[in-house]
Amino acid sequence: MRHRIYIDAIQPTVTVSGDEFHHSIRVVRLREGEAVEVFDRTGKMAHAIVESIARDQAVLKIGDEIASRESSLNITLAMAIIQMEKFELVLQKATELGVRAIIPLVTDRIELRAERYAGKHERWERILFEAVKQSGRSVVPAIESPASFDDVIALGGLKIVFDADASPSTVEPRDRVTLFIGPEGGWSERELALARDHGAHFQRLGPRRLRAETAAIVATAVIAARFADL
Repeated sequence: MRHRIYIDAIQPTVTVSGDEFHHSIRVVRLREGEAVEVFDRTGKMAHAIVESIARDQAVLKIGDEIASRESSLNITLAMAIIQMEKFELVLQKATELGVRAIIPLVTDRIELRAERYAGKHERWERILFEAVKQSGRSVVPAIESPASFDDVIALGGLKIVFDADASPSTVEPRDRVTLFIGPEGGWSERELALARDHGAHFQRLGPRRLRAETAAIVATAVIAARFADL
């Protein structure tokens, strides 16, 4: 895949400056005449050529649009807030796999104090953006504010709770789904009962017990492969 540059809008000629210019020209060291790919805030993508480079900006000539690589399945990942490095790995990999939204989930058994994840929204958005850029996507997933399990499980739509000890239930294909991944300590009995009360489906990820971050990545990949384009 060619180097990708984020721009404000697809139009015949585009000027690139700031961080995108610095990374593309000073770090990646693109040269005049090189082919690149651009994507904009509306989710459009196009081929482009680096037409000229000045001291602090570059001009791109925009070519044909590129078909969307977004998944046909709208996946929301409701992910328990685990240790930050692992949680941010999930943000990156889930974005690469095509999720549309991520909800940081406050559960009964999370071990992280609220002050450890407060104020992380801007950092998390940057992680999602970089993963979109790297993976060839054009739409940055929404990262919601941290929410309680009780509030999120009460939302409508198809909900799948992944639990190592659950008896799997049959899930029919839909165009939208919310996946629930618990913390290292798993779900509490109260949460499992609440999920059943709200009509959630249950799934397992094989006979072995996975770490929370592994489970999130595998669950997203399995559902995307089963119901979408992976």
